[in-house]
Amino acid sequence: MSDTSTDTPPVLTERRGSVLVITLNRPEVRNAVNKGLAEGVAAALDELDADDGLTAAIVTGTGGYFCAGMDLGAFAKGESPWIDGRGFAGITQRASAKPVIAAIEGFAVAGGLEIALSCDLIVAAKGAKMGIPEAKRSLVAAAGGLLRLPRRMPYHAVMELALTGDPMPAERFHDFGVVNRLAEPGEALDVALGLAEQLAKNGPLALIASKRIIEEQVDWSLEEMWQKQGEIAGPVLTSEDAREGAVAFKERRDPVWKSR
Repeated sequence: MSDTSTDTPPVLTERRGSVLVITLNRPEVRNAVNKGLAEGVAAALDELDADDGLTAAIVTGTGGYFCAGMDLGAFAKGESPWIDGRGFAGITQRASAKPVIAAIEGFAVAGGLEIALSCDLIVAAKGAKMGIPEAKRSLVAAAGGLLRLPRRMPYHAVMELALTGDPMPAERFHDFGVVNRLAEPGEALDVALGLAEQLAKNGPLALIASKRIIEEQVDWSLEEMWQKQGEIAGPVLTSEDAREGAVAFKERRDPVWKSR
């Protein structure tokens, strides 16, 4: 089903201090991804990166669940949930330069899990179901699930997810280190906000550089890793914020970041 006939935005955004909360807002189809939702997520991430007053974002869902994946009904009608340069749901190929946290309630399956895996940190409610059931419909988890999971979980666990299509509880993903924090049901967003507040205390330039290095170093050779790291970290180490961090530490006060 498509929500193009209603006035309800498929994505809601709300600023909580320096954190942008991005809410997938199609509860009637379990927040399934159609064109409008993908465009809304992409626009929110553009806003995140363009505003120096924002440090991080949280992606969550309404209705007590995260996301059921692609809206097959909308797709059958010709809607594309892919955004040029960003991929499925406006996030799976390119999210943002700044940190993004997924806050999962209920379930995150198929493309919904792939959205969560596109985030840098994951908070999930205890008992939430997470999986890639595409094989049950003769589909393939091609929006990042089969690319990211093998780098973050043991081989046979990923094979079980992909080949059976059965979900696993959030607790199992936490054991593997894929989920950073477990929350009581209904409290995933609050726990994610607490985590985002921790990030917001740190230098924004350092957050962006650290994220970029971790993402890009995967295929760096031994010969180039130090050079490439230096190219990214160097400007941060000589920034006004780096000096402010040192002075604030010496003066025993909270730093005032300027993102420069």
